Amino acid sequence: MEASLLTIILLGIVEGLTEFIPVSSTGHLVLAGELLGFDSEAAGTFEIVIQLGAILAVIVLYWRRFWNVFLGLGRRDRDSIAFARNILLGFLPSAAIGLLVYDMVKRMLDAPIIVAVALIVGGIAILVLEKWNRNPTTPTVEAMSWKTALGIGFIQCLSMIPGVSRSGATIMGAIGLGVERKSAAEFSFFVAVPTMLAASGYDLFKTGASLDSGAWTTIAIGFVVSFIVALVVIKWFIGIVSRHGFAPFAWYRIVIGTVALVWLLAR
Repeated sequence: MEASLLTIILLGIVEGLTEFIPVSSTGHLVLAGELLGFDSEAAGTFEIVIQLGAILAVIVLYWRRFWNVFLGLGRRDRDSIAFARNILLGFLPSAAIGLLVYDMVKRMLDAPIIVAVALIVGGIAILVLEKWNRNPTTPTVEAMSWKTALGIGFIQCLSMIPGVSRSGATIMGAIGLGVERKSAAEFSFFVAVPTMLAASGYDLFKTGASLDSGAWTTIAIGFVVSFIVALVVIKWFIGIVSRHGFAPFAWYRIVIGTVALVWLLAR
């Protein structure tokens, strides 16, 4: 996995900027890698594993909430049990289905046109959901029913298609099922922790032995950069969503997807 330090840093920034906003971090990494000439057999592993840096940012920013849930589980606190149950149910469908379609997903990482089309379609879907859902009925993650959490988990599976966006699928799925905007975004953050730990762990189990020391160094640098950037982005994203909703991200998806599709077809 030969790449310049600047390329690795830029890709880490792209990951940190896009992991938690509904624009598809994997899709952006695929397109950025195509633009920067980042192409190797291990590139797919890099694009998956550096997402752990952004996930670590969630753990750091929300550590108190996770800790309180942990303590609450010991006391059999109802809200803590509901929180843990909903995160688990949001994670399980993607874990099970991901094992079945792993090889297909890896192949799609080499198809940037799929990313461009998915960005456009996803942007249109966000605009439709923003207009359709005006009266949320579920104010918090703890208040979700098990059926809602499981439904979001199945919707998250759509994000296995590069360009769909894991955060976008979970957030829009939650909103479509009646969850309030901020809580939908936070649920997406929380369910990302087990989801991306499992995805990265499985990818390393499959490919880790074939990575040389240079590849591990590249992954480590991308990990650190994505962690630092994501720390800033998460708080910024919650503020934007609270004030303006998700429409700005939808229009961004449509524009960047259209530009990418024109560029890819014209090459």
